[in-house]
Amino acid sequence: GQQQRVGIARSLAVKPDIWFLDEPFSALDPLIRHEMQDEFLRLQSMLNKTIVFITHDFDEAIRLADRVAIMFEGEIQQLATPEEIITAPATDYVAEFTKNVPREKILRIHTIMTPASGEVVGDRRVSQSDRIADAAAMILEQDAPVSVVDDNNALVGTVSRKNVIDALFTPDA
Repeated sequence: GQQQRVGIARSLAVKPDIWFLDEPFSALDPLIRHEMQDEFLRLQSMLNKTIVFITHDFDEAIRLADRVAIMFEGEIQQLATPEEIITAPATDYVAEFTKNVPREKILRIHTIMTPASGEVVGDRRVSQSDRIADAAAMILEQDAPVSVVDDNNALVGTVSRKNVIDALFTPDA
């Protein structure tokens, strides 16, 4: 991990407008790789730079990226957010490439909620930006729908057990 830290520091020393990293964590064991990804995310939020990050690890791509490009035979098949790639694959190749990706790790609550039509429901609430994986257990424990709020804590919708189950087990949900 130390060599990767030094390499990343050197790449930043020239103060690039666009930071290009080609498989920077590929040779690391899983624990150090995860630590380096955390450090990378921390640096990215501090530096506020555009980063082109090349990886063959789709889990790494969806963890680190705002937008992902999926390539086949040297051509970009789709350039989109991880959510868009999963919910609206642009080509058969992208659909095949992502068919076994755990949807709950990528999709956020706003993609499965029912828009608000009244007041806050109960005392349980989730953020519209929460990943389904992070909120599913709490939602599935509830008998009634759970309120979905935005960053200002304003009601934007509700999410129910059925919404979660459909998202997890219905390919086109």
